[in-house]
Amino acid sequence: MAFAELARRFSRTGKFSHRFLQQREASSSSTAPSHATSFGFREVSEEQKGKLVGDVFHSVASKYDLMNDLMSLGLHRLWKDRLVSKLRPFPGMQHLDVAGGTGDVAFNVLEAINRVEQRSLEVLPRDADEEDETRVYVCDINPSMLEVGKQRAKKRGLEGLPSLRWVEGNAEQLEFKDESMDGYTIAFGIRNVTHIDKALKEAYRVLKKGGRFLCLELSHVSMPGFKQIYDLYSFAVIPAIGQYVAKDRESYQYLVESARKFPPQERFAAMIAEAGFQDVQYENLVGGVVAIHSAFKL
Repeated sequence: MAFAELARRFSRTGKFSHRFLQQREASSSSTAPSHATSFGFREVSEEQKGKLVGDVFHSVASKYDLMNDLMSLGLHRLWKDRLVSKLRPFPGMQHLDVAGGTGDVAFNVLEAINRVEQRSLEVLPRDADEEDETRVYVCDINPSMLEVGKQRAKKRGLEGLPSLRWVEGNAEQLEFKDESMDGYTIAFGIRNVTHIDKALKEAYRVLKKGGRFLCLELSHVSMPGFKQIYDLYSFAVIPAIGQYVAKDRESYQYLVESARKFPPQERFAAMIAEAGFQDVQYENLVGGVVAIHSAFKL
C-alpha cells in the first residue's frame, strides 16, 4: 500500500498526505525571504516566530510532560538520563540548563551530584557550606513552562533549594557572565530558537574553558522503511494525540514540523564547530529520531 494512501487512512482530517508531502517539497525548494525564518513549514518574520513559539509553549505547558510520555512512549526520560550521564555532574558544579522550564534535566543533574556527594561523604566528610557551591540554573524564555517546573520542584521537596535557580531568559542573550558555567545543556529546545547560531555562540561564551555543551534534540531518521513509518506516526498520530489530550492539534503539528526543519546531524555538528567548540560529536538514538550532540570549549 502506498505511503500516501496509508497517510489518508490514519489522518482524521484526510488532509495529512496532501499537506505534508506538498509542504515538505516546498520547504526543500523555496528560498526564505530576507529577515524571515521558519515556523514549522511556514515562513514568518523573525518577530512573528518569537510570539508564535511563545504561544505554543503557553498552550502546551500544563500537559507538556504527559504529552512527552505519550509521544515518546516514555523514552524521553531515558534520553534525558543519557544526556546527564554524558555530562558527568560533580559537586560544586555551575550548570546551565536552557529551555528546561519543566525541570526534568535540572532535577537529574542535581540527583547525580547528590549521588557523588554521598559517595564522597562516606570516604571523607566535608564542611556543610561546600554543598552550597553547587548551582544549577534553569533558564527558559517562557514563564508558563517555568511555573510548571517550579510546581514540580515543590512536589519533589526542592522548593527554595539554594542550588536550584529559575531564570526567565532568552537563549540568544543569556544574562550570565563570560566563562561562568561548567556545563550547558539544552533538551528539545534549540530547534525553537529563532537564531540557532546566536544561541550556540552564547553557549560558548558562558562556558568556562573545558566546559561541556550537550544538546538533545529531535533529529533526522535516514533508515528506509523506518523513516516512512516515523513520518506517518509524526504527522498523523502525534497531532491527533495533541488534540485528544491537550485539546491543541496545531501546536503539536508545529512541533512535528519544526523537527523536520531542524538541520541534519552533520550540519548541526558543523554549526556547533563554527561557534568555536571543539571535539564535536553526536550520538543517534532510536535510529536518529533523536540525537545528542556533544562538544567542549577548549
